[in-house]
Amino acid sequence: MASVEIPSRTTSFAGEPQSVTAARIDADEFLYGLAQASPPTTPEHWDDILLVVTELAANAVQFAPGPFDLSMRRTFDGVHVTLHDTNPTPPAPRSFHPRTGGGGVGWHLIHALCDQVSVVPEGGGKDVHVFLPW
Repeated sequence: MASVEIPSRTTSFAGEPQSVTAARIDADEFLYGLAQASPPTTPEHWDDILLVVTELAANAVQFAPGPFDLSMRRTFDGVHVTLHDTNPTPPAPRSFHPRTGGGGVGWHLIHALCDQVSVVPEGGGKDVHVFLPW
């Protein structure tokens, strides 16, 4: 029986503000390739993954100095996204105040869209693992 290659991709980013857009574009390219072999069960899954990648990258740029790595791979029922950054402190929910701004919605959004979220200290920083349906 021939083995089937599981699509995966890892890309490094400088950790600068433009890295957020670059990570989103990289994720979109990965999903485009993935969809050629295995389309998402609903179009919203694609959008949800892009939104989560954008939030993870924005959090890395804002709260972890230095570069970050984005890894994506297909699982049997979805997509596993891992973002490694240089800050070992786990993310924590913050209060969101829409009238005053200041953020606070991203971590809540990630938890709402993902089937599973975990944070693992790794190599002087942390890995944020999220699993999303595809």
